[in-house]
Amino acid sequence: MKFEVGTNPTLKNARPADYATINLLKALSAQLIVLHHLAFYGPMADHTRTALPELVDWLAQDARIAVQVFLVIGGFLAAKSLSPKGLSGPANPLSAIVRRYTKLAPPFFVAMLLAVAASWLAGLWMTHDAISAPPSGAQLLAHAFLLQDVLAYDALSAGAWYVAIDLQLYALFSILLWACSHASLQPMSAYLIPALTAIAAGASLLYFNLDADWDVWAPYFLGSYGLGALAWWASDPTRRPRSTAVLLLLMAVPALFALTVDFRSRIALALLVACGLVAFGRMQSATTAPGQWRLVSVAGNISFSVFLVHFPVCLVINAAFTRFAPQDVLVQTAGVILAWIASIIAGALFHYGVELPMGRAMMWAPGRRTLLA
Repeated sequence: MKFEVGTNPTLKNARPADYATINLLKALSAQLIVLHHLAFYGPMADHTRTALPELVDWLAQDARIAVQVFLVIGGFLAAKSLSPKGLSGPANPLSAIVRRYTKLAPPFFVAMLLAVAASWLAGLWMTHDAISAPPSGAQLLAHAFLLQDVLAYDALSAGAWYVAIDLQLYALFSILLWACSHASLQPMSAYLIPALTAIAAGASLLYFNLDADWDVWAPYFLGSYGLGALAWWASDPTRRPRSTAVLLLLMAVPALFALTVDFRSRIALALLVACGLVAFGRMQSATTAPGQWRLVSVAGNISFSVFLVHFPVCLVINAAFTRFAPQDVLVQTAGVILAWIASIIAGALFHYGVELPMGRAMMWAPGRRTLLA
């Protein structure tokens, strides 16, 4: 998921202590996703499971729920960027969508090429289901436009689905906000956008999210994303208490009703994260030295890159330990730890060496400026 996994342009001028809760949640959740994929795909973790079965099984099955954190944060930051006060939307939703695409797609595609190379190298050392077949031109093109799941192509890397869903959600939300901005319903205009966001989130939670056939489309995930957007508006410290209470009800009621209809731990977590963002999402630490939050800020900023590149890193290390290392529990567990650490380092290198430079290059690309004019 960016997830919102990576650096968000709306946070680029924030101090390290600002939005510390968001950065901390992103950093921790990204690590859970890395460990989930290490445990789920193996084969190193298969050896670790013999010594720590409950931990590895939890990571393989339940840790993936961390993606809900990114969905909620994605909605939170999208509302901040597209409709800070919940009163209007983007004047040109197409330009907002293009901006999002040009931020997500270039580093994503580079990461997919790394995954292709990693699959080729890993295939020399082991045979495993996690290794992708050489991609076709059409498959690469589908990934370039973030349409691989919609067009039923096999993903080249674990987690590729989230980046595509992030773009879909951002596009859907942009269009919803734009449509609301062109409506003129009085005297409820101040609540129009939050109310329709709550209705859309409720429709997702009570219908689309109950049908797995929708899981390649944004409506399946819009419930969690909408909770994040509502959390942004509810956390506005300038709002009057009555307005805040209304927004909290708009946020909580659809989620709680959906949980009574069909309890889903992922939705319960999304609601919990949204409530946490209302309480702490805008908190600035006036008494804490910025340096104390620097590590959290960096970890949050590189989380998208960690998400993008961890799978090829883990795949190659798994293959190397399968081919060259003893099939011993301690040795293979050391391989798991090495892959985890290597994923973080690779994510940092990718963030500063690929994600940020490509973002700056796309910002000044003549074609992009023309599209956004």
